[in-house]
Amino acid sequence: MTAPLILGGDAVRAACSPVEAVEAITAALVGGLDPAEDLPRHAVPLRAGEFLLMPSEGARSGRHVGIKVATVAPGNPTRGLPRIQASYLLFDAETLTLVAVLDGTALTTLRTPAVSVAAVRPRLLAASGPLTVAVFGAGPQAHGHVETLAAALTPHRQITSVTHLVRNISRATTDGADVVAVDGVQADDVLRAADVIVCATSARAPLFDAGQVRDTAVVIAVGSHEPDAREVPGALCGRATVVVEDVATALREAGDVCLAIKEGALQARDLLPMREVVTGQTRPAPGRPLLFKSVGMSWQDLAVAEAVLSKVG
Repeated sequence: MTAPLILGGDAVRAACSPVEAVEAITAALVGGLDPAEDLPRHAVPLRAGEFLLMPSEGARSGRHVGIKVATVAPGNPTRGLPRIQASYLLFDAETLTLVAVLDGTALTTLRTPAVSVAAVRPRLLAASGPLTVAVFGAGPQAHGHVETLAAALTPHRQITSVTHLVRNISRATTDGADVVAVDGVQADDVLRAADVIVCATSARAPLFDAGQVRDTAVVIAVGSHEPDAREVPGALCGRATVVVEDVATALREAGDVCLAIKEGALQARDLLPMREVVTGQTRPAPGRPLLFKSVGMSWQDLAVAEAVLSKVG
């Protein structure tokens, strides 16, 4: 039996560009994959945290199945270690033979912004002109979203301004982009001018007021997958077209959605599956904000893992 490929973080990043990851997500949905049929994730409590198991068969005609095994250790940051670490196991769909082991952290960092951009790209490409981006956070997902947006929109639209809004300016790494304090006087001006607002934080309460968001803005929220945590206010959900990966999953895991519904600002029937947007079945109204709320689903890891494997296998 052939030994499985072992692909570290550098190999994953080298094999699949941000644009190729966006195209892999898009192709999966256009090809007929229904996120509603994806296998559910499972959290397994551990003494030091938890296992997060994310299995997927992807499309029924797919060549592979896979599972991401992530560990969540809340005490790790004080040890100088990542809170979340992961490995991805990719198997042949027919024989269930292990084909490859990928660095799951690098895979997640690649696929999460790819999913977001695949969901909002139709809206952003329906208009023209330069884009101003505001980003809550300055971690890997914050940077990944900026990089993926820029790559996936070129040459049709250019990002001319990026501002990171952070709690601690002295600790922020922003690669030359502007940075302001999230509670500073400049934050309001940044948000009101933003064409795209990315929320990539560990916040559990809204980061801004709904009135700070323009009617034409796109908001991406990726920071949580817990029903009691949110980054955006319920009032924004009431104003916006709310796009989610899968309605049932969002109602179970997306605090931004669950809490807005509990408050009466949003109804479950208002939620729009991203598959309808990506395939062109539905075109959100251009005169109201577009909010994409992501919790991360197993099919996404599999789609991007297969894209990685296609370049090295």
